[in-house]
Amino acid sequence: MRSPKCYFLILLIQSVSIISFHHYMMAIRGETSVVKVDVGIILDLETDVGKVMHISILLALEDYHANASRSAIRIVPHLRDSKKDNVEAASAAIYLLKDVQVQAIFGPQMSTQTDFVIDLGNRVKVPIISPATSPLLTVKENPFFIRGALPSSSQTKAIAAIVKNFDWKEVVVIYEDSPYGTGILPHLTDALLEISTLVSYRSGISPSANDDQIHRELYKLKTMQTRVFIVHLQPSLASRLFLKAKEDGMMSDGYAWIITDVLTSLLDSVDPSVIESSMQGVLGIKPYVPRTNELINYTKRWRRRFRQVYPDMDIAELNVFGLWAYDGITALAKAVEKVGGTAIPKFKNTETRENLTDLDALGTSELGSLLRHSMQNTALKTALSGEFRLINGELHPSPYQIVNIVGRGQRSVGFWTEKDGISCKLKMNGKTEAKCNNKQLGDIFWAGESTIPPKGWEIPTSGKKLRVGVPVKEGLEQFLKVEIDSKTQEVTATGFCADVFKEVILSLPYALPYEFIPFQIPDSPTSPDYDDLAYKLFSEKFDAIIGDVTISANRSKYVDFTLPFTESGFSAVVPVKDDDRKNAWIFVKPLKSELWITIGAFFVFIGFVVWVLEHRVNKEFRGTKQEQVGMIFWFSFLTLVFAHSKPLTQSKSYTSFIYILASFSINHVWLVVSEERVTSNFTRFVLIVWVFVVLVLTSSYTASLTSMLTAQKLQPTITDLNDLIKHGEYVGYQKGSFVRGVLKRMKFDSTKFRSYSTLEEYNDALSRGSKNGGVGAIVDELPYLRLFLNKYCRKYIMVGPTYKTAGFGFAFPKGSP
Repeated sequence: MRSPKCYFLILLIQSVSIISFHHYMMAIRGETSVVKVDVGIILDLETDVGKVMHISILLALEDYHANASRSAIRIVPHLRDSKKDNVEAASAAIYLLKDVQVQAIFGPQMSTQTDFVIDLGNRVKVPIISPATSPLLTVKENPFFIRGALPSSSQTKAIAAIVKNFDWKEVVVIYEDSPYGTGILPHLTDALLEISTLVSYRSGISPSANDDQIHRELYKLKTMQTRVFIVHLQPSLASRLFLKAKEDGMMSDGYAWIITDVLTSLLDSVDPSVIESSMQGVLGIKPYVPRTNELINYTKRWRRRFRQVYPDMDIAELNVFGLWAYDGITALAKAVEKVGGTAIPKFKNTETRENLTDLDALGTSELGSLLRHSMQNTALKTALSGEFRLINGELHPSPYQIVNIVGRGQRSVGFWTEKDGISCKLKMNGKTEAKCNNKQLGDIFWAGESTIPPKGWEIPTSGKKLRVGVPVKEGLEQFLKVEIDSKTQEVTATGFCADVFKEVILSLPYALPYEFIPFQIPDSPTSPDYDDLAYKLFSEKFDAIIGDVTISANRSKYVDFTLPFTESGFSAVVPVKDDDRKNAWIFVKPLKSELWITIGAFFVFIGFVVWVLEHRVNKEFRGTKQEQVGMIFWFSFLTLVFAHSKPLTQSKSYTSFIYILASFSINHVWLVVSEERVTSNFTRFVLIVWVFVVLVLTSSYTASLTSMLTAQKLQPTITDLNDLIKHGEYVGYQKGSFVRGVLKRMKFDSTKFRSYSTLEEYNDALSRGSKNGGVGAIVDELPYLRLFLNKYCRKYIMVGPTYKTAGFGFAFPKGSP
């Protein structure tokens, strides 16, 4: 019989065994219920950025597993080092997809490495979450590519806004001659063209370029006019560039340098001595990361972990790529949790064939499409990088911060958002406040310790003068007169156009040396004209053109014009009709000479008829022959200037014919001039008809004479240009002018054209008229016609509509600053 103590001991051992077995079974059941998801990670662990992202990924997975302890999903990372080699990155991706059968890959970093890995992801249907920034890698063309960083093209509008803010018209882009550097060029060029800024030169620098090659490229840039440089280089190459730029004197007053986001974000990896000695005054742009308490705490954790994982190297600084890696892995983990089930299916293998390569042996993921769909449009409520939101597989652009490099650090001077543009301050929700002191940007210290913004261009250091083309022609020297010294061959230009140009040069805040180069415009119609002069500028024979050069659409295809400095338009000048009011013989003008002769003949005829009818029965019409002839002409004269009336008389045997002045009065006094007697009824009948005719003639004559005396003084001979075409008149124009082409388009006969050079030739041609070897009108631009009418104002008048032109302007090459 057992003792009570032994019984109690056996019972205790059995209870402990049962409890231990229960916990063991629970542990086994728990292990079997955990779903493992394999995720590949490809980083360049030989670079600081790769190490920064590695630590961020480890912390992101730890935080996910700690916060999701009740979840049945566990993400297992498989890290591979690409060793800064494209082949190594491709090999690592094949291994992860073929042997490990990962359901997603984070990486690689470099765009050249990512290109091939994306193709593998599309083939295997595995999402590739890469921080590659090259715009050449497009999400639309690669359905399984998810960009875990902002593409370099997203910053181009922010850079363009900075350029526009300082009104720079030309820039030079210095880029890395690699897929990383070339991808931004078309996007940056388009953004600058939208603000009418030209990329005057693209300077590609190879990553393997030595110092001598960089020096030669900088010397070439120094001899150009443009002084605004946009630098898109990796930190290692950028350090060498700025050191050489400092040696060559290109970090001095007058130069403007802008660095892109990657270089600005990774500026901590640049040697501080390089920053302090060679990058002072540089403007930079980078994605804005709000400094929150979560970020401050995370940064402390990140530094501790970095020292643990990489104890043999100096501590690196956490950058935006590390934050994007943390947020990207967090988004991937949430997507896996969303689509994961009790078991993750393995790859669907291809049919077994002999001699399969590694690529042929790759299967197809059954989970990849679900993960891609879940990640393409996702957002993190609390992201370390600020706002981490994926839209159609692309990271949504965040505000950009504009910084100024001063000392060893960066000083914020403003922000940029696509909605509000440049602003001085930024709220945490991304909306801009009111402008700071009416300024878009804070105070900036430029290269050379200057606080004055560079104007953007300078005369090249070679001392080359501005070559100014001037047209040389005869006449109209009031606008431009070009003289060449026979001894020194020095060219001088005077006149209104030259004076305007010289005043502009004097008003500039800097010296601009120039020299005049003459361009002959001969008299021959087939010789060079102003259009040829504009084309010479386009072909780089000149740097500018001044003079009476009209702004036209045809010339604007080759050159850029300034604003016009004269009135615009062209019209016609024609002679005025003679002013007859001062002519002593104006009283004969109302009637034509043929009518005067006819009236005179009828006067004599009527006098003769009256004499024939009266001289036999009327004593008044008798006498000597001289008296009878005088009576005939006297009677005719009376009928010309007097009207007639028939008053009552005492005698019935005769009628008095009294002549009273009807229409001519002086001081309203009617004068009785004469009285003659006629006795024959036939004479009376003739006189009745003749008096009516004379009344009509005198009334018409009086009205016409009155109209002539009261009409306007100046009357044009032609009122419209169409009259010239109808009448077949010759038309004059200035030699070398574009007016000839305009007249041809207006359907003028080119055989009726005559060209002239001086105001005196204009006057002579108009005076002679078309029938005498001259012209009926001169068609020219308003400034010339105003000058002509100022000299010959009494003889000519401007007629017809004024056809609009753009006026005179100075011409420069396309895109000239």
